[in-house]
Amino acid sequence: MNRLNIWREAFDAKARELYPATDPAHDYLHIRRVATAAVELARQEGADVMIVLPAAYLHDFVAIPKDDPRRSHASALSADAAAEYLSRAGYPERYLGAIRHAIQAHSFSARIACETIEAKVVQDADRLDSLGAIGIARCFTTTALMGRPYYHEDDLLAEHRPLDDKNYAVDHFFVKLFKLAGTLQTGSARAEGARRVAFMQGYLKQLQSEITT
Repeated sequence: MNRLNIWREAFDAKARELYPATDPAHDYLHIRRVATAAVELARQEGADVMIVLPAAYLHDFVAIPKDDPRRSHASALSADAAAEYLSRAGYPERYLGAIRHAIQAHSFSARIACETIEAKVVQDADRLDSLGAIGIARCFTTTALMGRPYYHEDDLLAEHRPLDDKNYAVDHFFVKLFKLAGTLQTGSARAEGARRVAFMQGYLKQLQSEITT
């Protein structure tokens, strides 16, 4: 087993510890999907997987709920905690600065510009997990955990009212999720993002047909 695979096993074990199943939108399976996507994007884009892999596995090291006022600081706190963990674990010091940056910059709410291809890859991998079939599932899960309805009972697509994604899951598609595809920074991710957005648009058409019949 090569060194990278040894570290992958260590990160996978740490992820199982850090990310419980109580929030399926941000659980271990989310982390594993992001890590898998990030490694594939790194391969396609020529990024250093020694930076990408730990950053992807540890990007949500410190969990702060989406409706918490400290949410915009979550990525900075996660970057600090991840760097401390990696240092204690003996991960090569020369990678830690780049890993910290990739974790800090992945967050939508932190609004930190990605300065490296590795940061772009990690951010893209995380954002892709908000799109497509899994993105729909995660959106509705988060809404349910917050005790809010899936959609406005009289105007699903907000054709005659302002969008309000703090109260309706479907509104979040338009307020944020569809726009995420336009923020993807690598060519590989943009192609996949377009495919996933098309699926979501088809899903909304199907949902509208079901609730209006």
